[in-house]
Amino acid sequence: MAPARNSDDLAHMRVDYSGPAVELTEDACAAGWRPMFESWLAAAIEGGVSEPNAMVLATIGDDGLPATRTVLCKGLSDTGIAFYTNYESGKGRHLAARPVASATFVWASIARQVTFRGDVSRVPEAVSDEYWEQRPRGARLGAWASEQSNPIGSRTELDAKLSQVEERFAKVDDIPRPLGWGGFEITPRTVEFWQGRTNRLHDRIRLTRTTDGWDVTRLQP
Repeated sequence: MAPARNSDDLAHMRVDYSGPAVELTEDACAAGWRPMFESWLAAAIEGGVSEPNAMVLATIGDDGLPATRTVLCKGLSDTGIAFYTNYESGKGRHLAARPVASATFVWASIARQVTFRGDVSRVPEAVSDEYWEQRPRGARLGAWASEQSNPIGSRTELDAKLSQVEERFAKVDDIPRPLGWGGFEITPRTVEFWQGRTNRLHDRIRLTRTTDGWDVTRLQP
């Protein structure tokens, strides 16, 4: 086991980012968030970032406190970004009560991140069905087996639930989508692009949705 780190060790941990190969400019964002985001996502993929579609999703809990977890972005359109989950999970219940969220893609190895903040709605049933059809059989079985976010006594109990589901669908080739499982889309009000720079003078550019398009603002780091 590695030795525990003390606060002094943490205080001295830092990375001095070098200048980016491509500058982040206001003009580059003038066409809206999607072209820049797709360009950066492609760079993350080419740069070997592990799970480049992973994003830290923040919702507001029943207790009024923020709650974060990592989910996978599984859809991208002009209206926003989509992910899929059990609607009765913690995040599903949070979004039903307060349909707003923030999601941050962290690509540390290329010194970039992108944060979406905005309104959340369920995707159409047909869209959830279409994505469900792309899921591997094991992932479909897992969705049926898990009452996501609810307590369970042990891993053994969870494995037993999966075994029951496997037996239930043993002769079913096309496992149906559970009615309580589907997609959400975040329609951004703001999208912020962050690029690491030397001396902590990072580039931050925020796009804010307006009635006429997107307002582009450079922020101090």
